[in-house]
Amino acid sequence: METFIVHPKNNEERKVIKAFLEALKIKFENFKNKPEGTSDSELAKQSDYSPEFVATMEQSIQDAKEGKVTRIQLDDIWK
Repeated sequence: METFIVHPKNNEERKVIKAFLEALKIKFENFKNKPEGTSDSELAKQSDYSPEFVATMEQSIQDAKEGKVTRIQLDDIWK
């Protein structure tokens, strides 16, 4: 099985792509309009990433939201 990621430029393209997939009875998922009550972590668990990687990324995102980050000025990167 292969996965195709499609990036429609506008709503008209989105509708045409959706209609095409439905007409061919091809299973597809639309993550932009995730089901009500579905968290990002639940969607991540459905991905090809390992659970450990997903947990690490979720922790990093939470740390960033809480301001637990280290900021480095561009000029200081190679010092």
